[in-house]
Amino acid sequence: MTTLVVPDYDAGINFYVDALGFTLIEDTDFGVGKRWVVVEATVGGRLLLAKAKNEAQTAAIGNQTGGRVSFFLHTDNFADTHARFVAAGVEFLEEPRHEPYATVAVFADPFGNKWDLIEPKEV
Repeated sequence: MTTLVVPDYDAGINFYVDALGFTLIEDTDFGVGKRWVVVEATVGGRLLLAKAKNEAQTAAIGNQTGGRVSFFLHTDNFADTHARFVAAGVEFLEEPRHEPYATVAVFADPFGNKWDLIEPKEV
């Protein structure tokens, strides 16, 4: 599981569950504005959505890897997944590319994190 800092729990849930189709695994309210929110991709990777608590954490939202792609979301049907994401309003930063290793396109979540949607080629 990887921690991803977001500005708001519900905004994170809305994007990852509603737009990307992740499953909400847990949403436990600890009171005083703190929750334990876990979402899971269909391929099994989990994200802990953590609400930024201070200016330093807020400043890191969307730039947790210095502008590089942060996450890689694998699919076994690029065309269908890409079309579903586009229909859900996901912002792609490029057109799909056909590389020797995969079909891939970079998209951004609403918080500025970059993701690769990738369908690896069979070896």
